[in-house]
Amino acid sequence: MKIFIPEEIKYIISTLEESGYKAYIVGGCVRDTIMGREPKDYDVTTDATPDVTSEIFSADKVIDTGSKHGTVTVIHNGVHVEVTTFRKESVYSDGRHPDSVVFSDSIEEDLSRRDFTLNAMAYNDSEGIVDPFGGRGDIEKRIIRTVGEPRERFNEDSLRMLRALRFSSELCFDIEEKTEAAIFERKNDIETRISKERIQKELEGILTGDDVEKVLRKYADVVGVAIPEIIPMIGFDQKSPYHIYDVWEHTIRVVGGSPNNSVSRFAALFHDIGKPSCFSQGEDGVGHFFGHPEVSYEMADCIMRRLKFDNATRQDVLTLVRWHDVRPEVTEKSVRRAIMKVTPELFDSWVAITRADNGAQSPSLSGRLEKIAAIEEMGHRLIEEEGALSLRTLNIKGGDIMSLGVVEGPEVGRIMNILLEEVLEERLANDREELMSRAESLAKKGLKNSHSYGKI
Repeated sequence: MKIFIPEEIKYIISTLEESGYKAYIVGGCVRDTIMGREPKDYDVTTDATPDVTSEIFSADKVIDTGSKHGTVTVIHNGVHVEVTTFRKESVYSDGRHPDSVVFSDSIEEDLSRRDFTLNAMAYNDSEGIVDPFGGRGDIEKRIIRTVGEPRERFNEDSLRMLRALRFSSELCFDIEEKTEAAIFERKNDIETRISKERIQKELEGILTGDDVEKVLRKYADVVGVAIPEIIPMIGFDQKSPYHIYDVWEHTIRVVGGSPNNSVSRFAALFHDIGKPSCFSQGEDGVGHFFGHPEVSYEMADCIMRRLKFDNATRQDVLTLVRWHDVRPEVTEKSVRRAIMKVTPELFDSWVAITRADNGAQSPSLSGRLEKIAAIEEMGHRLIEEEGALSLRTLNIKGGDIMSLGVVEGPEVGRIMNILLEEVLEERLANDREELMSRAESLAKKGLKNSHSYGKI
């Protein structure tokens, strides 16, 4: 099989070969090409050491991106290519990083230290595909299998367990039996041996994969090590005529039915995470979950802070979690209020999650889909036609409020929300002069109350 290699990569391989060294593309780019997928990037591996590679490409720009680990980046025609020296296996005392890096002159030895067989392949035009561990065969069988003994691979690097789940979700592959058994056996290492940032990144890959439902269903106990808060959801009977699934199965289906982006998928994962702690049962035996959106919001906030999410993603996810249970009527006033809560930017995501949430409930509620469609249509029209549907679209800003003497803080937000409410109620126009006049009145009243309360 001949694999297409971009000219810039060919240049690097041929230059190394002409200098008397071996060179190959390796890993994901080989895997993706065999699968008929377009590689995201190309990595090159060689028996030339980093200092030799730097010398060979002295006419190009070379960046030391980790020479102590064997990697330099060669920039040719503006393309950045990581070039890494063949390495031997080493001891991983911390379950994540090798204690030392030992260079090798064997491509087979280098491939033997990689995680899964589908990633342990190399290629160049002169030798073709180098596949000592049967990666092509495993791709044909659509299975994920470690290179060598699974327990050893996971003991070396515990992140590989989550990577296996991510590949299973992204590629729609099954995890080979022995590899799967080792994941369940060593799953607790995920919590103790992997950084929170790396866990977050792998979870994102799992959730945005095409086979996410299968992975969440089959490996709930493994995901539960990374996010222990999901464990009470598993098998939790909702005791409701509106729900034919337990909380976890319902959640799985909402995740799979939500838009395939990280914000929507994490919001779907967290939207009912507070239900078990909010459960109560009426005299008729029916289950209730009063206040669960707020509890889910608080739990999701703690989880996302713990896993080091960036602030923008966290805020968007939390907005969708907090308001996922809002059910507006098909009236302009009611839909405006819903848009104000979720913001125009997240309105489509909120509608999609609402639709997925409905689809994961009892079929008797399928009639709600028409109402959701009507709300969606009205919401789009309102967003297109009207300006003041969220704080950020008001024709007045927080700085304008502070110019009236209001100190930065909660009082600014209180006044802004009052103005937005009055615009939505059509008691005030979204006109800057009117807004400033009303804000001045509110500011004076607030300052007066503040002073009176402040006297002793």
